[in-house]
Amino acid sequence: MPYILRRGLITPTITIVDKNGCIIESEQRNLLRHVMSNGFGTNVIFANGTTGEWNQISNHERLRLMEIAVDETNRINADLSSSTRPKSIEVWLGLNGSTKQEIITNLKAAIKFGADAVVIAPLAVDDLEEADIVRFFRRDLNEIIQAAPREMPVFLYDNADINSPGRTDHIRTHIVKDLSRLPWVYGIKVSASRRVLGNYTKAALHFKQLNEFGIYIGNANLIFDWYRPKKGFLQRLQSGWRQWLLHDQLPIGVISGPANVLPREWQRAWNVCWAGDEELMDQAQQMAEKFEAMTLFNDANSNQYTGKMIACLKYALELDGVISSSLVAGKTKALSEGEKAEFKDKYLTFKSALVLMDRKKHLP
Repeated sequence: MPYILRRGLITPTITIVDKNGCIIESEQRNLLRHVMSNGFGTNVIFANGTTGEWNQISNHERLRLMEIAVDETNRINADLSSSTRPKSIEVWLGLNGSTKQEIITNLKAAIKFGADAVVIAPLAVDDLEEADIVRFFRRDLNEIIQAAPREMPVFLYDNADINSPGRTDHIRTHIVKDLSRLPWVYGIKVSASRRVLGNYTKAALHFKQLNEFGIYIGNANLIFDWYRPKKGFLQRLQSGWRQWLLHDQLPIGVISGPANVLPREWQRAWNVCWAGDEELMDQAQQMAEKFEAMTLFNDANSNQYTGKMIACLKYALELDGVISSSLVAGKTKALSEGEKAEFKDKYLTFKSALVLMDRKKHLP
């Protein structure tokens, strides 16, 4: 049966490590259960991504992380299927590695573990030259996937912040076009402008139908502008222009790092944005922007990977009692004691406001 594209919230899960950079399995499982929130949280677990510090841990630990993610997701899905809220949560595994051989090793492992899909960022592989990307997919990866006991959907990942030195900011359109010819390439997760997304859609539509290639928004807060209903002639004209750029194909999902901490809130944010409920969109946007503002312990040129977003996500989860170790891996920037104190005060105030807001919703 052909793979059906998954819509909704994708959470790139953080990785819980000890001082040696080894995964703490019990805490990683606690995190996954928190993110899934009994079926009320994320739609897709994305493990071993950049938010998961893949480039700061060994490939041995990446493989451990992948196996834990699949196993725990399967356990939770089994629990949900016997509950009053049956819901299947998918697990996508990042095959990220610094070499082509690591990508191959991780793909074979993902197939063995039983992942629902895998994600590859070709521009982040150090020894994969741009001119060789299509051949690598067509030959090395295709041979493995065709021999697999079941279909293994592959999603591309395009993010200039994680590219190897000397690479272009984004995957070139003709490469996306060529890769979309492969039946197992189902879409792309991208942090870029509408024009870049539109170029990718146009490229893919040479060989895919509208429902066969999915676009997923990498900059989560963009959904509040993207799906907001347009009013008046000029706004509708602008909306029509954006739709034309995307060739009438809206993004079908959002990737949110903060959903590690706030899975239900981000699931609600996605739902109200997709529904076009402006009043609730405003509330969700305020929530998202306030949380992001608390994590900006970096300069204006930093991003969540070079700044301290990951450290803040881990510390917030420690404050909430989800995990007990908020250590970051490798060269990921950690919070100083002063920054921890500042973040704690702001975060606890933020959580109190969320609780109060939730109570007001349930008042008669």
